[in-house]
Amino acid sequence: MKNKIVNSINKDLSILTKKKFSKKYISKYILPIIDNIANSKQKKILISGSQGIGKSTLLKIIEKNILKFYEKKILTLSLDDYYLPKKERWILSKKIHPLLITRGVPGTHDLNKLIKDINSFQNKKYPIHKPIFDKLKDDRSKKKEKIIQKADILILEGWCCGSPPIEKKYLYKNINLLEKKEDPHMIWRNFYNQKLKNEYSNLFKLFEKKIFLKSSSFNYVLNWRFKQEKMMRERNNKKIMNKKELEYFISHYEKITKFMIRVLPKRADIVIKIDKNQRIKNLIYN
Repeated sequence: MKNKIVNSINKDLSILTKKKFSKKYISKYILPIIDNIANSKQKKILISGSQGIGKSTLLKIIEKNILKFYEKKILTLSLDDYYLPKKERWILSKKIHPLLITRGVPGTHDLNKLIKDINSFQNKKYPIHKPIFDKLKDDRSKKKEKIIQKADILILEGWCCGSPPIEKKYLYKNINLLEKKEDPHMIWRNFYNQKLKNEYSNLFKLFEKKIFLKSSSFNYVLNWRFKQEKMMRERNNKKIMNKKELEYFISHYEKITKFMIRVLPKRADIVIKIDKNQRIKNLIYN
């Protein structure tokens, strides 16, 4: 059975990444993650990691192969699909701080809807109408994904999932031009940090297992995200952000991402270390 799973994962990886992976690599790094999730008593799992690190690719492989070889259905929710519509973020930007027009930081998600869907999974109440966020339009789609089939495992993936609130000394230190020029009075960062401390902390407590994809450096994120942009252009033939625009965009995420790289390895149940080429270098179980 092991060879069948490895071959299946190998095929999926080739299609999704357009890269070649050895069976040894898959047996050493991918298969143990799938085994751990499939055989775990914990049914609600968080997966986090920086933008572009490979969360979506890993999740597709996990979801498909756990269903195929372990006969367990996974409900995957993405924090990105629960971004507030542009109109609601515009209201936040006028009431609290202009930077809240940009999706991303805690406080720009519809947690009420997300928690409602988590409770529906917990109570086996279907269908679940999962929202869809259109990143090219930067707005919530009018369409929803209707989930009818009951799931055995729930996975929530998102860049900031599991992050604790940032310690004040680091929160108030300017680490990029965006913070220095656009948030000099620290209104924006205090807002999202309070959200991390309260609503998001309560959300993360609903989950029993945390998996963290750890980059060795935030510097890799720009190239990873730019690759994603180019893939979106190939799929949709629409205008994407150039590197300068993307650099500004990811600077909204920089502080929380760097803080997570520092603190989550001690808090996560599984730490997946990722190198600059988006390959797994090590698995650590806490």
